Amino acid sequence: MQFKNKFIPVAVALAFAGSAYAQDTIKIGHVAPVSGPNSHLGKDMENGARMAVEDLAAKGVKIGGKPVKFVVQFEDDAGDPKQGTTAAQKLVDAKVQGVIGHLNSGTTIPASKIYFDAGIPQISPAATSPVYTKQKFNTAFRVVANDNKLGGTLGAYAVKNLGAKKIAVIDDRTAYGQGVADEFVKGAKKALPGVQVVGKEFTNANATDFNAILTNIKSKNPDLVFFGGMDSVGGPLLRQMKALGINAKFMGGDGVCTDALYRLSAGAAADGVVTCAEAGGVTADMQKNMDDFRARYKKKYGQEVQLYAPYVYDAIMTMADAMEKANSSEPAKYLPVLAKIKHQGVTGLVEFDQFGDIKDGALTLFTYKGGIKTRMEVVK
Repeated sequence: MQFKNKFIPVAVALAFAGSAYAQDTIKIGHVAPVSGPNSHLGKDMENGARMAVEDLAAKGVKIGGKPVKFVVQFEDDAGDPKQGTTAAQKLVDAKVQGVIGHLNSGTTIPASKIYFDAGIPQISPAATSPVYTKQKFNTAFRVVANDNKLGGTLGAYAVKNLGAKKIAVIDDRTAYGQGVADEFVKGAKKALPGVQVVGKEFTNANATDFNAILTNIKSKNPDLVFFGGMDSVGGPLLRQMKALGINAKFMGGDGVCTDALYRLSAGAAADGVVTCAEAGGVTADMQKNMDDFRARYKKKYGQEVQLYAPYVYDAIMTMADAMEKANSSEPAKYLPVLAKIKHQGVTGLVEFDQFGDIKDGALTLFTYKGGIKTRMEVVK
């Protein structure tokens, strides 16, 4: 017994010495649809989160003079609002110190109330509905342009640059799809008061058969069809447009602006047919940063960035930057710093306005050439 007691002080001393050098763990929640029709986008988001955490580890972040380790708790909302709120509550119960997500506006908006009530900062890398940041939740931020910018700019571009005079509009009735479609119409009418909206149809986020609505649209002979929704619906919709002989241009927001659209449309996204926009703009001076990120991503995962991975990466890096500057990972302490942050990310400067929207949000316009998503221009 005496023999053992001799070693107790030494063991305690070693324990204290070890704890002095132990890393504090900072837990970040991440929510995306990694099941369901948008799972390819959700997995792309998760990959971006993993890259950010690995880079933070390599950087060796210190807060309060102590090294910290960032970990991510991943949750799946399947693009469903009910599952989204369940995932949100799970993260709150796990006492995460910040949340990155969700993808869809329809899941982001109800979940944001749960994070706000818990005082946990949330940065969405994808949700574009204006409602999200107009709820007066000081915990809600986003690193992409909202639908007012996205839809409105696309509407103006359709009539001014693509010469559209007769437009048909289809949306999937989600918060995102309906919102961006409504803003598109407003933008088109403002840019060209005489533009004709010859048809307004709607479908749902899981639809596969569009024959009835497309037959009705074909009879109106539009020169452009705008779709508010995601690529999982937009691709088959575009394919059936071609099958019915609808030769109109096709336009959509960031939800359809993916590398997967060409495949999902079975090649109907032919050269010049589609114009779409990412709700983020990378100016020429920042293009190398984005290109480097994409190259690293492809080397690591063996595939191209789908859409949101760079924005997830920047969202995590921005949150970590705020914690460093606040010298604390406690939400109440770093939240005021996050609201005033200026972080240079791979997608550009991340800085928020009084609502939590990114300042001077830009759009990057794309088309498809030879089956490849091709950058056209950045629109401010």
